[in-house]
Amino acid sequence: MKEMADSTGSSANGVMFTVPGVPVGKGRPRFARRGNFVSTYTPAKTASYENLVKMAAVEAMDGAAPMKRPLSMLLTIHMPIPESWSKKRKDLAVRGLIGATVKPDWDNVGKLVADAMNGIAYVDDKQIVSATVAKQYGTVPHIAVRIQEYAEREAA
Repeated sequence: MKEMADSTGSSANGVMFTVPGVPVGKGRPRFARRGNFVSTYTPAKTASYENLVKMAAVEAMDGAAPMKRPLSMLLTIHMPIPESWSKKRKDLAVRGLIGATVKPDWDNVGKLVADAMNGIAYVDDKQIVSATVAKQYGTVPHIAVRIQEYAEREAA
């Protein structure tokens, strides 16, 4: 699978950046009982990684206003290769010949990234009308993100 460039920045019709670290999926909300009331909170791991995505998006946007048109999102999720694997198996994983079937699920990572960019890269994630997500092994765990204006020809 072809890897997106690691460049960071925005242009008139899109933005591209990298989120460093081991990818995290959007965790389910947690509930805590306090007396007669139940409160809801976001798991700490989810909140922490969302903040990392926000910081990377703010840096890539470089002061540009959030996009307002329909958008396409391309995510390439690079998962760490297990240390216990043999050299041969690690090589196959790096070359994309072994699928990254480890947690987190691709859809939960996509949801976390899309939610984190609300108000930064775009006004609201409802603007994303097309998304492509690939999960693979990589020597350096990270998420490559590209958001661009939706082109009608993509619908075909």
